[in-house]
Amino acid sequence: MEISILGPVSIVHDGIHREIKASKVRALLATLALEPGRAVARVELAEELWAGQPMRNTHNALQVTATRVRKILDTAGGASVGALLRAVPKGYLLDLPAGWIDSNRFLDTAAQGTAQLTKSPLHAAELLESSLRLWRGPALLDAGDGMRCRGAAALLDERRLVAWEDLITARIALGQERETVPELQQLTARYPLRERFCELLMLALYRTGRQSEALEAYAITRRHLDEQLGVRPGDGLLRRQAQILEQAPDLHDLSAVWTERELSASRSATVGSRTHS
Repeated sequence: MEISILGPVSIVHDGIHREIKASKVRALLATLALEPGRAVARVELAEELWAGQPMRNTHNALQVTATRVRKILDTAGGASVGALLRAVPKGYLLDLPAGWIDSNRFLDTAAQGTAQLTKSPLHAAELLESSLRLWRGPALLDAGDGMRCRGAAALLDERRLVAWEDLITARIALGQERETVPELQQLTARYPLRERFCELLMLALYRTGRQSEALEAYAITRRHLDEQLGVRPGDGLLRRQAQILEQAPDLHDLSAVWTERELSASRSATVGSRTHS
């Protein structure tokens, strides 16, 4: 059994997602799943589930909601599974291994993929693809409007975009520029302020002989940044435009794929391995 929060909140058993119809039950399960094994105080849970709503007895309301969560866990995962939701002094905890929550598996696998980018782009791509397959929609899609779930959703959605950027970086490093162009065109249209997507699109277009389209992609992103945020493109995007205008030979080198963050991580790893050898 696992708890899925990378999309609608659900319980997964034998590969089948069991939806949870009651909104407060979803919100309680999702909130506790964000920190499995850690007790969350009743007052914090009440604030998450009923913020701004007048409640005469939140203690009883939480008890009723917790009982409903246990019943759903038992139904989805088998009798006694509901006991994994435990009442503790002044709160509740979900007594599950971190790996039973899909968001934790995503974060771990994506981090492993990112760490492999400059060492083994092929391995990195495999790990990042595996992590992104866990997603079924925006994180915590129906977990309510509580601050904990909304904050966690924003962080998870951001990490998903970073994993997407890293996956496409790995694919370009493997020479798959032509295959990445359609996906990058969709991503830059969907996330017009995401400069890394544009930078990767410019590189892929240039390497496939589409220099004018690469410069047009830059112009579109620059316009969005100006109109929506009132800012200029960042250093990475400006540098990429200058390289394309100059038709710099190093645009075809592997080093052109990496960001400064990735190059720094690679240099640090190299220095560390020499120190220990």
